[in-house]
Amino acid sequence: MKLFGTDGVRGEANLVLTAELAYQLGRAAAHILQQEGLPDKEKAIVIGKDTRISGDMLEASLIAGICSTGVDVYQVGVMPTPAVAVLTRMLNAMAGVVISASHNPYQDNGIKFFSPLGVKLPDRVEEKIEKLIADDLAGIPYPVGADLGRVIPYEEGAKRYTQFIQSKVSGDLGGLRVVVDCANGAASHIAPPLLRSLGVDVVAINCTPNGININENCGSTHLEQLQKAVVAQEADLGIAYDGDADRLLAVDHWGEVVDGDKLLVIYALDMDAKGELDGNQMVVTVMSNLGLKVALQQKGITVRESQVGDRYVIEEMQNHGAVLGGEQSGHIIFSKDNTTGDGILSSVKLLEIVKKSKKSLQKLAAQMEQYPQILRNVRVQNKNGWAEKEEIKAAMAKAQEELGNTGRILVRASGTENLLRVMVEGKDAQQIERIAQELAAVVDTVMN
Repeated sequence: MKLFGTDGVRGEANLVLTAELAYQLGRAAAHILQQEGLPDKEKAIVIGKDTRISGDMLEASLIAGICSTGVDVYQVGVMPTPAVAVLTRMLNAMAGVVISASHNPYQDNGIKFFSPLGVKLPDRVEEKIEKLIADDLAGIPYPVGADLGRVIPYEEGAKRYTQFIQSKVSGDLGGLRVVVDCANGAASHIAPPLLRSLGVDVVAINCTPNGININENCGSTHLEQLQKAVVAQEADLGIAYDGDADRLLAVDHWGEVVDGDKLLVIYALDMDAKGELDGNQMVVTVMSNLGLKVALQQKGITVRESQVGDRYVIEEMQNHGAVLGGEQSGHIIFSKDNTTGDGILSSVKLLEIVKKSKKSLQKLAAQMEQYPQILRNVRVQNKNGWAEKEEIKAAMAKAQEELGNTGRILVRASGTENLLRVMVEGKDAQQIERIAQELAAVVDTVMN
């Protein structure tokens, strides 16, 4: 039984991710974490959630499972994922849990665990939790009386996380007019007042969550509202988070999108100029735009690649001692500041660069030339074994030969669906469109 994916346990709430499963996860995780032996940590787990209607139900079950093993719960309520990572460390807890499906629609939800260090649990610990659930939670004791866990409402969470972010900014950000899209998610009650406290003239949109409007045509996955608002409000720029605020995307004053790749170039060049880019390196995924690599390599910065997923970016950063990494989707990790992608932290760092450089976001983003990139999703009966197919290998080799050094081909299997993703990148948009269609047709013929 495989419960954990690349980002916790995910599924449609009350259908796949049920109250029963949440209880089992809470009980099994609390037991396993106690077995891991954390004598210097509080016998407590921090729990936060985003604004989905199913969050209350899953939280109640999760808390019941944890407390039934004698472990306390710090209940922090609606809180960004990165804030839970911060609070787990601040409260010296044995773990943290976030109930969120990030950028997914409101019907979905997820349960994601953090270690005491605020990073995702190691695979071996997740596997132990899965095995215990498969064994019907056999062998977990039932403490009674005073040994039961208790719920500790922690109302200082937002304040402490806000102070943490404020400590990362030197000087105020006055003079900037910024449209802030909180995706009706976990950043809604934190980001606008936080940015105002730093002097930003904030125009807040999508900050009224009702349980079912999280990510609905808003936030980092739907930037159209933000683009229009930035132009209409004559703002300097716009920023957008996703439902749990671990991602950031931006929009310049003309309403043009500045994606995670361009943001990473802005951060990397700024940190390099200040001597803060340890090892003169950074980590991106195989999906990052070729233009990012060209822009940074021209400045002598080494660009390392990981597979798609912020946990893999973080692993590669740890392996090489990199302090900056991220994804095109807006997960950006500043490892000296936080242990996971943090959209609010990323946004204040971006605003600080704009303010201090006295350059528009448009000009900063122009430091990278974005190569045209075409992605074709091919639905297949079975996504396994494609890499051994001679016809596909020959088609990829032919396409790469045509592109030469000014483009690249990437084919990869989706982590969640029976899809093969065909990505072609190069300088000539018409050429890569044709190549992507031809290659996708070969994949479709061979795999179906």
